[in-house]
Amino acid sequence: MPDLPLRVGLVGAGPWARMVHAPMLSGGPETVLAGVWARDFAKASELATKHHAPAFERYEEFLDACEAVAFAIAPEAQPVYAIQAAKAGKPMLLEKPLAASLPEAEALVDAIETAGVRTLLMLSYRFSTGIDEQIAAARAAKPTGGRATFIHAGFLDGPFAFGWRLERGALLDLGPHIIDLAASVLGPVTSVKAHGDPLKWVGLLMSHEGGAVSEVSISGSCNGPQKVSLEVYGPENPPFAFDTMTGMGPHVYANIRRAFVETVRGAPHALDARHGLVLQRVIAEAEAQLG
Repeated sequence: MPDLPLRVGLVGAGPWARMVHAPMLSGGPETVLAGVWARDFAKASELATKHHAPAFERYEEFLDACEAVAFAIAPEAQPVYAIQAAKAGKPMLLEKPLAASLPEAEALVDAIETAGVRTLLMLSYRFSTGIDEQIAAARAAKPTGGRATFIHAGFLDGPFAFGWRLERGALLDLGPHIIDLAASVLGPVTSVKAHGDPLKWVGLLMSHEGGAVSEVSISGSCNGPQKVSLEVYGPENPPFAFDTMTGMGPHVYANIRRAFVETVRGAPHALDARHGLVLQRVIAEAEAQLG
């Protein structure tokens, strides 16, 4: 008899929850949306009704009603509710960044590892079509250096041009994606030097295990089409470049949904909360340099 769909509750009722998480979790067949909780019950109820799920006023009752939890809330709120979910033994699909600060991220990972619950980080570009093959090919080029870019106009206008993104800037929001992508090919980051303005444009010079170096450009405030790309270079092979936008689409969230269920019911995933903490440490060091 096949496994029944995983009952996943959703924390949050903002734009990302409405656009991505709720449709993804209610779209099955691997999951069913077990309920929605948000600090604004009216918004939670509206979103839950749209996807034929219950809304909960009390967070404890919400946790009791689900097998696992997905988060679509701001970084400053995620540790508070995720730690409570970890203590309740719930596997979690977590947003990046893990938290608004490094100490909060460390506390969250400590709670997760103490509870022994499985986690998956919402690094959506790592679930795009063909990305694993592109990363493997880029590694095979034996690169000694790379150039990575994440540029978009989302902070100028639209559903995400508010709140913590405008206060903290692109490094905290977009940084996890592009730092992870560069490290996936060139190796773990051992040091970072940062310059620029988080609200306009940030440049990172990163060193990686094994001696490779990379230059990373990040901005959420530049007009034009979104660009998420990585180019790597080395003395032994031709340059290798890929643009992760070519593999993005609605199917990516189906890939994430399947990966989350496999993480909960099968083997742990490499893109877990511990990996998110590694990324957060790089970002925290860069933010400290930017002042």
